[in-house]
Amino acid sequence: MTQTVRPDKHGLLSDPIPGVLRRLTIPMVFGMVAILMFNLVDTFFISLLGTQALAAVSFTFPVTFALNSITMGVGVGLSACIGRLLGSGSSQAAARVSSHGLLLALLLVIVAVIAGLLTINPLFRLLGAEDSLLPMIHDYMEIWYLAIPLLVIPMAGNSAIRATGDAKTPAKIMMLAGVINGVLDPLLIFGYGPFPELGVRGAAISSGVSWAVALVWSLRILIVREKLLAVPDLRLIFADWRQILHIGTPAGLSNALAPLSNALVMTLLAAQGTASVAAYGAAMRVESLLMLVMFALSSALMPFMAQNFGAEQPKRAFDALFTAMKFALGFQLLVFVMMVPLSWPISAMFSQDQAVQTQLWHYLILVPASYGLLAVCMQLINALNAMHLSFQALLWNLIRLFGLLLPAAWIGGQMNGTEGIFTGIAVANLLCGLAALVYARRLHRRHVRAGLRHKAVSPSRSR
Repeated sequence: MTQTVRPDKHGLLSDPIPGVLRRLTIPMVFGMVAILMFNLVDTFFISLLGTQALAAVSFTFPVTFALNSITMGVGVGLSACIGRLLGSGSSQAAARVSSHGLLLALLLVIVAVIAGLLTINPLFRLLGAEDSLLPMIHDYMEIWYLAIPLLVIPMAGNSAIRATGDAKTPAKIMMLAGVINGVLDPLLIFGYGPFPELGVRGAAISSGVSWAVALVWSLRILIVREKLLAVPDLRLIFADWRQILHIGTPAGLSNALAPLSNALVMTLLAAQGTASVAAYGAAMRVESLLMLVMFALSSALMPFMAQNFGAEQPKRAFDALFTAMKFALGFQLLVFVMMVPLSWPISAMFSQDQAVQTQLWHYLILVPASYGLLAVCMQLINALNAMHLSFQALLWNLIRLFGLLLPAAWIGGQMNGTEGIFTGIAVANLLCGLAALVYARRLHRRHVRAGLRHKAVSPSRSR
């Protein structure tokens, strides 16, 4: 197959590293805000239907997250593979892998949807839903299951688009989907004007319509502008699927580890009382905002490193990693300094209960001090995915959450109750970040030595 060299139109292989990372990160922040607002808008309008409706839809979150994790995992594998191919100039191979990856994500989700439609009652009873909630869960999930294949192409397709170095278009697609969902939610849930009153089914239909619009836009970008879709090649499709899953499966499992560890921390806090659980739940919402830039930066780092490894520029790839780590330390230190005077007012916003306010305040003055080194660990994990070392990335997540965070939280709880648990979380973040710094430097030295050996061997081979 001939290889077509693509121009470095987004500058990932040549422009100054800080500027490129900034161009990739800022649109991703807006895209992630759009996703957060999408979920908040759904929750707000459903809550107006009453406690029963909110409880019913709340039971669906673990299931919807699990299905989305499939697509997110494939998206990570797709981004790493396509980035490597584009960096090496293999645009035709990148288009083939993109097409195969989208088919894989669609196939996996369809299989999961069929299983989900056949097991709604037993699955949600297993999750603890009362029989009185099952009709409402049916109303929501039957529509959601049928609509979720529409989200597969935008999610995985946006990963392919970002692999080219374009972060603005995926952000615009996500923001448009959020706006459409926000407009349709009240119309279809409550039946304003000519629209029928559909309750929770209306929320699911609104999501489906917004995903359909995102699908059309994503496909247009992939086909017309980026030319990143090709006719599937049955001779190579299984090899491409293996390569994507080699990276995507550990990445998907990593996505599932965080909510699992959070649930276990909740179990530790439950022994301390309801106020501690409520404080931690509020803290997770604040934390998602305080770490938003770091999530975007780590996502931006992966296509950058993947393309540069594909272009045989490992030094530039590692320079980007260390630039991201330095920025993470400085930025999160600034966030922590700002949080110190704001921690009590923020705590008062989330609850009128004095005990909840106090516990949340303790969290907000303890744990954010460790966010810089937590972000360092996040950068390393995404860098490992970019290097196709996905099982090492999964191992780092396992070590961070189950080797450090949960044991430290348990020990802290035994020593000093809720404050001890929060201190344990902070200590685990600090230890993981320091270990990630050491490991990244060791990984860098290993690649430098490998590069020197390659240069030493090359002249003799040419002779």
